[in-house]
Amino acid sequence: MKFSIGLDFGTNSVRCLIVRTDGQGEVSSAVVNYPSGDQGILLSPSDHHLARQKPADYMSSLEKATVEAIAVARKVLPDFDPANVIGIGVDTTGSSPLPVDEKNQALAEYPKWKDNLAAQCWLWKDHTSYEEAARITEIAGKERPQYLAKCGNTYSSEWWWSKIWHCLNVAPEVFDAAYSWVEIADWIPSQLAGIADPKAVKRGVCAAGHKAFFAEEWGGLPDKEFLALLDPKLADLRDRMYSKAYDAFEVAGSLSENWAERLGLAAGIPIAIGEFDVHYGAIGCGVEEGTLVKVIGTSTCDCAVVKASGEVPDVPGICGIVRGSILPGYFGVEAGQSAVGDLFKWWVEGVCKGDDALHVSLTEEAAKLAPGQSGLLALDWNNGNRTVLVDQRLTGLVLGQTLHTSRAEIYRALIEATAFGARMILERISEYGIPVERIVCAGGIAEKNAMLMQIYADITGREMLVSASSQSCALGAAIGAAVVAGEDKGGYADFESAQKVMTGVKPERYLPDAERHATYNRLFDLYKIVHDGFGGVAVVDLAPVMKELLNIKEGK
Repeated sequence: MKFSIGLDFGTNSVRCLIVRTDGQGEVSSAVVNYPSGDQGILLSPSDHHLARQKPADYMSSLEKATVEAIAVARKVLPDFDPANVIGIGVDTTGSSPLPVDEKNQALAEYPKWKDNLAAQCWLWKDHTSYEEAARITEIAGKERPQYLAKCGNTYSSEWWWSKIWHCLNVAPEVFDAAYSWVEIADWIPSQLAGIADPKAVKRGVCAAGHKAFFAEEWGGLPDKEFLALLDPKLADLRDRMYSKAYDAFEVAGSLSENWAERLGLAAGIPIAIGEFDVHYGAIGCGVEEGTLVKVIGTSTCDCAVVKASGEVPDVPGICGIVRGSILPGYFGVEAGQSAVGDLFKWWVEGVCKGDDALHVSLTEEAAKLAPGQSGLLALDWNNGNRTVLVDQRLTGLVLGQTLHTSRAEIYRALIEATAFGARMILERISEYGIPVERIVCAGGIAEKNAMLMQIYADITGREMLVSASSQSCALGAAIGAAVVAGEDKGGYADFESAQKVMTGVKPERYLPDAERHATYNRLFDLYKIVHDGFGGVAVVDLAPVMKELLNIKEGK
């Protein structure tokens, strides 16, 4: 038996998954929460856009999770031997850039910077750089429109350059102290491999292409002339970054003696190139051309692939189309929503002051409601809009409330809002010819909340499948590890072979109900009016919306 390990760095915790490479299942897993801040996130009471993380939390938590997963594996599988682990894969949130020194050490690890929020990792959900993102969009639109075309025509505050530029603007002392910046998807593998030079870190094209304007066709990162239009210091920084980015066929490095000893694994085993969680998650769901993968978590990311031998149009409002960003040999297509699980959590735990039990009871109550019965319509923009508007300054909305509106009705309306947002994305990419023949969902919400999955099927009019693995992101990272290890070590020669053996879907299928879908079509027409009006897409007449919601509620 041979095994591979997937390390999945989420918003609040890290998961270590150990899998058999022969397709006979997942052996063990362990989850360790990040110890710092509020559920692992460093926040600011004066700025709700700020979200940072301590880089030391990543390394200490991965060590604990790996040691625990190995201990569990020894118990559940007597034949398990850590010496038969053939590789490690890493997936993370993103864009989550980190300032480092010339030794590839995080600035935040030094006493001088340990309490400085700007010296920490700038978590994906940090939106403090919305002004810089708008300026990048404006300048690139005039000077380098080809840059914008590859990322949906709008640059986001969730992404690489806007965050680094914001650091320069608000914390120049941190920017000046940093030799370079590294995505944690690239930094964590480099730490495991003992790489002590930022310029030697192998960067994944996943992060580089989707978030940092990297493309081979214009020589890698944005040219210095363009960066100087933002700030001359960003142009200087380019020389201390990277000129190549790699797909998932590449080895990021080999496990160092130090980390091998700490984890209880063999030194020298390959570490796969880092990718974002949802990109490896798509691989863990068996993504192929024609399959849309929805990884539903605190936020949601939609991923698809198109064979690189063909032409792929630029799609406005998405998070980019990048060669090799998910699967080697394919263009990776990414879109998503900024708040899904976070939105439900905000309502149940933040507003209603409940816990998991309240999630369950509200789900049971909401499941009894028919489409349109509550008279409510919501926008899922509590953390901004990632796709298709790409505007983090947008906020949430619940429309149609009365003095009789219940908590469960609002809970369902928020779920429906995320499904309407998902349909907007589906219609946008389909409009531009990206094939979607089946949809596979992953994540704890998709696996546990049948009501949500049925609502998604009824609103989109599409069958919803669920990944066989409840840990698809970690599984995808483990598949990456099995591929870079190679056939001779008990792995695979390519991703298609590995996915065929190591992935699948659950037998449950959520089929759209024709009657419910018809009602939701009426509600979706209203959603688009509100979406376009508040999203600044068009000047619309909002006056009929409330009355039409009442008509639907009253069965008219």
